[in-house]
Amino acid sequence: MTRITGWTLACAVLAAAALAGCATRRAPAPVVDRTPARAVPAPKPPVAQPAPAAQAAPEGQYLVKRGDTLYSIALEHGVDYRELAQWNNLEDPTRIRVGQSLRIRSPERAAVQVGSVRGAGPVESRPLDAAALARQGQGDASAKTAPKALRLPYSRENLALLSKDEAKPEAQPVAAAPAATVARVEPKPEARPAPAPAERDPDAIEFVWPARGKLLAPFSEPNSKGVDIAGRVGDPVIAAAPGRVMYTGTGIRGYGKLIVIKHDNGFNSVYAHNREILVKEGQSVARGQRIAELGDTDSDAPKLHFEIRKSGKPVDPLRYLPADKPS
Repeated sequence: MTRITGWTLACAVLAAAALAGCATRRAPAPVVDRTPARAVPAPKPPVAQPAPAAQAAPEGQYLVKRGDTLYSIALEHGVDYRELAQWNNLEDPTRIRVGQSLRIRSPERAAVQVGSVRGAGPVESRPLDAAALARQGQGDASAKTAPKALRLPYSRENLALLSKDEAKPEAQPVAAAPAATVARVEPKPEARPAPAPAERDPDAIEFVWPARGKLLAPFSEPNSKGVDIAGRVGDPVIAAAPGRVMYTGTGIRGYGKLIVIKHDNGFNSVYAHNREILVKEGQSVARGQRIAELGDTDSDAPKLHFEIRKSGKPVDPLRYLPADKPS
């Protein structure tokens, strides 16, 4: 039998105690957060930002909009598209962009010289001397003198004279006669005259009808900026007044083959939907000269769309054309 020493027994006891301690060790209790959970606010919907306001063009400038062409801008402002391109240094008239600022007036070359206005000198006041005051009122009713006292020697005659003057009664004012009563007579209502016809434009020039045919549609801005004249394809179209051809082509949507003629006093005439154009840009034309053949380009039927514009603004052609229309 093996002999167990004290040292061996002590080691065994320590080992058993260590094993027992390990067996009885417990894992730490889990930590649970029992505080009430906070509600997370829902995200707010995005607020629609207002659209930026349209930028206003400065005086003498035009901001290009979608659908604009240099030709349509020139027509709306009554200028030559070539001058418009020159004022804005545009080498290619077809290359303009939306939002681009274009000069629509000729650059001013003469500078206005403003000078200072000289005001009047200071007002000098001088007091009037005694002599000047004495001269004032002479010869007019402004000079007043005090009544002079008259001393008479005592006598019975003078006493009777003074007593007679004091005994005179004072003059009584004459009562004004009552004003006569005048009966009030109401004026008879006058018949109102009929409204006068529209006054003739003092700048008007002599126009003639550009084509023969029935009037299809009158002037009605903004829907119709001119009049439509019926006709057959190939009918002659003539210049309504003498001038210079400012534009020919198809660069403006809705007009088809188009002619624009520049006249005096700021007037332009427009001829649209032509089948054939018989003049060139820069050419001078006479009143009644044949410039095109009536057609139906960019139109649903053969017709001539005719406009008269003053400084680029459409006006009613019937105000400027003769009343007797050729048929």
